[in-house]
Amino acid sequence: MNQSTASQEKHYWKLWTDTRDPYAGDMLVKRYMSLVHYHVQRISSGLPKNIVKDDLKSLGLMGLLDALQKFDTARDLKFDTYASFRIRGAIIDGLRKEDWLPRSTREKAKKIEAKAEELEQNHFRKARPEEVADALGIEVTEVYQVTQEHLYANILSIEEQSSDQTDPDTPAYSLKDTKSMLPEQQLIKNELIGDLSAQISQLNEKEQLVLSLFYSEELTLTEIGEVLGLSTSRISQIHSKCLFKLRKLLSSEYYQS
Repeated sequence: MNQSTASQEKHYWKLWTDTRDPYAGDMLVKRYMSLVHYHVQRISSGLPKNIVKDDLKSLGLMGLLDALQKFDTARDLKFDTYASFRIRGAIIDGLRKEDWLPRSTREKAKKIEAKAEELEQNHFRKARPEEVADALGIEVTEVYQVTQEHLYANILSIEEQSSDQTDPDTPAYSLKDTKSMLPEQQLIKNELIGDLSAQISQLNEKEQLVLSLFYSEELTLTEIGEVLGLSTSRISQIHSKCLFKLRKLLSSEYYQS
């Protein structure tokens, strides 16, 4: 951002903060709309094809508007950081309210999981995606895709339950501290991180790199493809394969009912 643009943006922020000037608000929305596109792209990469990106964009825009309304310029915090939390949160919350995973996908996920369990018991080792696909008579790419979609749906479900559940023994007038973890929760989290790290270390170098670029560096699948000189579809396949390999660990730790 050049000096002239930065000065102009500062002017818009002052107008918006002091008087909630509509024009200034519109200009700030245009300035930060790229954040919405960024998070829509990241989140949609793990969702079924029936999810319309424009719907996610609308949810993200609501998050951006909410961020503009609530942001305190006096705080030592960049708006990009604050808005990103609001945008992502609005999209995730919107997805939680809709049963966006088709019933057919849920049924396929159950069949894939059951077949994987059966193969693992028969061969005394983890089942490979190719083996599961062959046993079910489906394409291995379908195994990757269904596993990825189901994993994402479970994560949304787990987050929703954890945010909604309250201790029945807690007095109704008390306020739950949602920011602090109980000691046992922190211990479980640390153990899970350790187990997950060990599991990730068993992936090959390219798979570890894709996970690192996607989750740590927050690059899109297309950007990762450009870095590694591979197509977006190939990066998506590698990403899905990683999730399949990690499924056993994640399901055993999180998704037991």
